[in-house]
This record gives sequence, C-alpha cells and structure tokens, in this order.
Amino acid sequence: MTPDGPRSTAPDVVDVVALGESMVTFLPSRPGRLADVPSFDRAIGGAESNVACVLAAAGHSARWVSRVGADGFGDHLTEAIGSYGVDVSAVRRDPARPTGVYFRTAGDRATDAHEVAYYRAGSAASAMSVRTIDLDAVRAGRILHLSGITAALSADCRELMRELTARRPGRPLVSFDVNHRPGLWNGDDGPAVLRELARGADLVFVGEDEAWDLGGPEAVRAALPEPDVLVVKQGGTGATAFHGPHATFVPALTVDVVAAVGAGDAFAAGFLSATLRGLPVRDRLRHGHLTAAAALTVPGDLAAPPARHHADRLAALDDAAWGRLRLGPGWTQADEGADEEVRTP
Repeated sequence: MTPDGPRSTAPDVVDVVALGESMVTFLPSRPGRLADVPSFDRAIGGAESNVACVLAAAGHSARWVSRVGADGFGDHLTEAIGSYGVDVSAVRRDPARPTGVYFRTAGDRATDAHEVAYYRAGSAASAMSVRTIDLDAVRAGRILHLSGITAALSADCRELMRELTARRPGRPLVSFDVNHRPGLWNGDDGPAVLRELARGADLVFVGEDEAWDLGGPEAVRAALPEPDVLVVKQGGTGATAFHGPHATFVPALTVDVVAAVGAGDAFAAGFLSATLRGLPVRDRLRHGHLTAAAALTVPGDLAAPPARHHADRLAALDDAAWGRLRLGPGWTQADEGADEEVRTP
C-alpha cells in the first residue's frame, strides 16, 4: 500500500485487476432488527474485491485497487483481502477520509425486508479519481473488472470509470458488472450512466431485474450491441450470454440456499475464470453457475470455489445430467465422482 503520490510497485501483469470500494461489514450475532441486535461480527464486503478473492482462490493472479482510510478498518480490509492471495500493493491510504463500513441484519437477507445501514459517504474510496489511482497498476491485467457501484460514489469516481471504459488501443479486456444500486444514486441519472459505461466494456454482466425495464435478454442485447459478450442473468431461471451473432442459454442449478448474498459476484468470478482459460461460452456460463452455487451454500459473502477439476467435471455433464444436479451445503467438498454429485431433488 502506498500514500498518494508515489507509484505502486505492483507486478507488471496479472490475470485480473478489480477496482472498487470494499467496506468493513458488521454482521449481527443474532436475527432481529438492527435496533435490537446487541453485538456484531466483523467481515469484509465489496463487489469487486469479492471477485478478486474468488479468482485468487481459484488459482488466478488477482489485484485489488482501491483507497482506504489510514485507520484500523483500512488495515483490516487490506490484510483480509490480501490473505486470499490478492495483490493489494496498489491500494492507497487516505489520511483525511475514513474507510467505509456498513451494518446489516441477518435472517432475511434474501428479501427486500432486510436492513442495511451504510456509513460510506465521504469515504476514502469515494475519492478515487484519475489523479489518486495508479492507472498503470489498474491497466496491467489481462482483464480489468469494474462495477457500476463505483460510478455511484462520487463525480470523481464517475470520471475515473469513464476513463477506464473508454475504447483505446492496447487496453485490457474490460469486464463491467452493472450492479445497479438505486439507493447509492442521487437523482435519476444512475441508469443512463450505467448504460453509457456498459457500452464501453468488452464483457458486461447485468441482471434482468436491473436492466432498465427493457423486457428480456434480447431487448437488453438490442440496447447494448457494443460489448463483445453480454451476460444477462435471469435469476433462478438461468443466464443468457450473447456473443457475436450467437446467444447461449444455460439454466440455473437447483441449490439448497443458505444465504442469498455474494452469488452475483461469484457468478462473475466463475465466468471470468473460465474466460481466462479459454473455455467455450456454454462452459463459462456453467462455471458461473457453479461458483455462484458455492456462495449460495455458505452463510457469508465469500466462499471457496470448487476445485478446478471438480467444476470442470460438472460443467462437462450432458444437459440432462446438468438439469438433475442439486447442490447443498458442503457440495464443493463432495469430490468422490460425478455419480454421487448428480442427485435428483
């Protein structure tokens, strides 16, 4: 980590660079309203750093670039993310702004009824800009992964995102997860900004439920013809990847869900991992579903992905066997052979 000014000593090239804010997350020790919870457990949360952590756990070289406060929470974030094997040498410390934190409720996190209290206004990450980030370190990856959350943090962050998604010769493959969080945007400009940024990316992830009420994957593709690959996530139905003139749909898996958090980031990580390996689009989607299933079957945001040979074997199943898969807690350790893993509900 370096303060503003000196350049980082980050390695020249990594598989994936992920840029964005991560925050210290406080998880309640028991279900109930935030007003009633007596104590909290500390964790980390951030869409882009989640992707970096999963990719590093899957054996890829990954770098996280951001800004954190010169405080204990900033220390915790960089140490925790670094413990996954992620390069944090390009993270910068801000002595004037704090590290963002947030609190959330426990038992009903998959519904709109859950409570989340953010304390991120004026955070160190909101001061990310073309002047305060090491752009050489950001661009020194085979893939640069971004999300729409960053664009919502400040005008400087939006300027940075526009710079990184500008189509220029020699840039890395730009991956963009729309991640529309209406509560982070002031006014109604969020959808327009996110669509603009998506048009500049090479690979875009967007949930059908956040895709500007366009009415289905084909309509989303018509609105975003520029990305080489567009992945429209369709919830429990599956996901469709548009690539050139082709469209590939892969149904979602049947999963015994423990907590519906972190699945979107895990899906992106699985798809990016398969992309780095040059796998066919169908297998990229299947690896996305499998990595998402790993996140859905654990309590927290981050889950270790399945071993590569394990995921490869499941991704290679025929359509009928894929449709019969049912994955529950501990499935990533059930590596005794495909016959035991293909279970009917």
